[in-house]
Amino acid sequence: MRLDLFSDVADLTAAVVDIESVSGGEGPLADAVEEALRALPHLAVERVGHNVVARTDLGRAERVVLAGHLDTVPLNGNLPSRVEGDRLYGCGTSDMKSGVAVALRLAATVAEPTRDITFVFYECEEIEASRNGLRRLARERPELLAGDFAVLMEPTGALIEGGCQGTMRVEVAAAGERAHSARAWMGSNAIHSAGRILDVLRAYEPTRPVVDGLEYREGLNAVFVRGGVAGNVIPDECVVTVNYRFAPDKSLDEAERYLREIFDGFAVTVTDASPAARPGLTHPAADAFVRAAGAEVRAKLGWTDVAQFAELGVPAVNYGPGEPTLAHTKDEYVETPLIADCERRMRAWLTA
Repeated sequence: MRLDLFSDVADLTAAVVDIESVSGGEGPLADAVEEALRALPHLAVERVGHNVVARTDLGRAERVVLAGHLDTVPLNGNLPSRVEGDRLYGCGTSDMKSGVAVALRLAATVAEPTRDITFVFYECEEIEASRNGLRRLARERPELLAGDFAVLMEPTGALIEGGCQGTMRVEVAAAGERAHSARAWMGSNAIHSAGRILDVLRAYEPTRPVVDGLEYREGLNAVFVRGGVAGNVIPDECVVTVNYRFAPDKSLDEAERYLREIFDGFAVTVTDASPAARPGLTHPAADAFVRAAGAEVRAKLGWTDVAQFAELGVPAVNYGPGEPTLAHTKDEYVETPLIADCERRMRAWLTA
């Protein structure tokens, strides 16, 4: 299927949505994006796997990056797309093919921006981090992601969400000693001991750090519990998996140190971690973007790939027409006037 990048942005969104691209199956959509972008003489296009990067090279004083992932979560009977009034329904409409469509339209129609632009369309954002296309580019071709400021077209309801929270999962293990349940006094029940881990979680009061003027809200929660051997055995281990969402005033090392302190006396193993990112609103390009968008700026309460840009030294924000609360739902939709509004505001920023 071919994409007409000069069509109305809502129609382009529908066309992008209708090319199925569940994580790992982005090939057909990446093919269509690459073909459409290569037809534009003002862009230099490169492809790495199912990641497509297109760049202007006008020698401008600043370079900005517009990035969006091509993949979606698995379908739920929500393709092909359909229109009802001002709503476009379908898998990925909010998260984040409407944002991708905005970036594609800008790539086609802003041939001489006042800032050089890098457009990045990447694979495998919705699954394990090891397959993330942006991470692959950062590892193999970091020069393609270089810039002074980046906008990740995540669904934000056309608000600007600065930075993101970090996330860390740890396994907190309570130890015991096995025994026959008929002679429980001869052992030590690890599941009972894990109650102290839950006590720590129940007593936790979320902090609300303010970073660069934006208020974040941290969270600490049990997400899994594993324990038990058999119906007649006193268990010798119980493991509580804890997810910690922390503000960008902490590094990964500081977050880990905090968890080890509050769970002192238990074995703590980090199983997954992604750093937070500061809001990134101090660069002149970011200030100009905020003024052009004319939108409320708030903290991103969640993790997004802005953190990967932050690791590369590129300040980044989240901004897109999709509604984040609709992401991954069966009845996911995007308000079509909002797509057009985002396109108009971003065009003003890139051409002012």
